[in-house]
Amino acid sequence: MSYDSSILGRGTPRQRGLAILGIVVVAGFLIWGGYWFIFGGNYQSTDDAYVAGDIVQITAEQAGTVQVLSADDTQAVKRGQALVTLDPSSVEIASRAAEADLARTVRQVRAQFAKADALRADIAQRAVSVRQAESDLKRRQALAGDGAVSGEELAHARDAVQAQEAALSSTREQLNATLAAIDGTTIATNPDVLAAAAKVRDAALGVRRTHIISPVNGLVARRTVQLGQHVAAGAPLMAVVPLEDVWVDANFKEGQLADLRIGQPVTLEADIYGGDVTYHGRVVGVSAGSGSAFALLPPQNASGNWIKIVQRLPVRIELDPVEVKAHPLRIGLSMTAKVDVRDKSGALVAGQVRSVPLPERPRDDGDAAIDQTIGRIVAENGGSDAAAATAARVP
Repeated sequence: MSYDSSILGRGTPRQRGLAILGIVVVAGFLIWGGYWFIFGGNYQSTDDAYVAGDIVQITAEQAGTVQVLSADDTQAVKRGQALVTLDPSSVEIASRAAEADLARTVRQVRAQFAKADALRADIAQRAVSVRQAESDLKRRQALAGDGAVSGEELAHARDAVQAQEAALSSTREQLNATLAAIDGTTIATNPDVLAAAAKVRDAALGVRRTHIISPVNGLVARRTVQLGQHVAAGAPLMAVVPLEDVWVDANFKEGQLADLRIGQPVTLEADIYGGDVTYHGRVVGVSAGSGSAFALLPPQNASGNWIKIVQRLPVRIELDPVEVKAHPLRIGLSMTAKVDVRDKSGALVAGQVRSVPLPERPRDDGDAAIDQTIGRIVAENGGSDAAAATAARVP
């Protein structure tokens, strides 16, 4: 498009203004077209993006009444910090009952070992009696030929041998029955003792579970538990959100996904901070399906009334933790994401999304204390041999 310079010089002010406006519009279109041709195809952006993160549910593992409430909504908590304490009275009684049952079981097993020793001695004694009865029978059989021993006395001698052999066999069976419960074990390693010790551990674990602690660092949210409330095992009490490890779910249109690859750099802005703060991240995963496909009532596209709707696919973007720490975000906040798609060497499917796994539940030294308690009970009720065996097994 061209303009006659005479119009700019000789025309009316209105004509000159319209000419200048036309030149500006044409130049703007040319500049925008050139930018899009050179740079526009190298980026994909969307403002349909939101902050996401883990919502760690805090549930009661032990039924009980809430005795102490140590955290509330919006409060920052540390990993291992107490959140809720349940009344431990009932579980402490159960723990003491389990310890008493362990002591009783140790004494019963100890009695079985003593019974086995007594049966072995009884077997030796009965074996001597059998030999004596057999010797008496042989002497009477030798005298029976001379008529010195009556037939009745000889029959009694045979009956005595059979009686002694039967008594010996019965004692051996009693020993076998006793050995079936204790053979190959000590008092400390006997199955009955181990089962009773497991009950002690379970009861002690119930006592520890009355102290509910935070498994992660984060902010408390959605507290529903109240002081004095009786909660059942598995009841949700509150949630802890670890805001140090949040990410962004950016919902790109299906036409924008062709060049998206794992690892591509992303620049983001949060509505909470506006353009004053820029976050940097990278693409770490693409959803397996659109949001409508995973909806509670997915669309039935095979129906007669069908209207094509452009679908969006969630793309997970990992944020720089240093930038997140400097400018904290909250779950659900709106973001604007711009992906640099020039590097297409990355994978289409993520092999690993979470670079830092959530930590395991904090553990204390309760296991060692339980071992010491079990060892003490076994040693006190199992005699010197059990004490030595337990000392070798329990730290």
